[in-house]
Amino acid sequence: MTTPEPARTPLPLSAASPAPASAPDDAEARRRQSFYEAIGGHATFERLVDVFYEGVATDPVLAPMYPEADLGPARRRLTMFLEQYWGGPTTYSEERGHPRLRMRHMPFAVDPDARDRWLRHMRAGVDALDLPPLHEATLWDYLERAAHSLVNTAGRP
Repeated sequence: MTTPEPARTPLPLSAASPAPASAPDDAEARRRQSFYEAIGGHATFERLVDVFYEGVATDPVLAPMYPEADLGPARRRLTMFLEQYWGGPTTYSEERGHPRLRMRHMPFAVDPDARDRWLRHMRAGVDALDLPPLHEATLWDYLERAAHSLVNTAGRP
């Protein structure tokens, strides 16, 4: 004959009790957070792009590459692209389809000088964000790689 197990009375949860296993703690929530969310979402990318285009507007090499006299549409496209790339809204693809960066930049002569100017203005934008070092390095690494990948001509003679 087996002896029955003693009855188990559930213990009440107190303020000192750990959260239930199904509720993520703050560290877990941060881990799951997209880069877009981690650095401040739309406002951060809008600031980055605004500072970038302030420089582009006065750059004698880059400004002529933008077909619109008003840089507003270009600002919007770049903001949407960066937001989507980093885990934010997918508005860019919904409105414009696949990014196809190299194809979209092919009509423009992107030489090393244009790339370096683009990076100089983008650096000003990144610096304006005052991100934590790891976030800054992650963003900058991508921007550098993207800029180098779009060079499509050796340069001016």
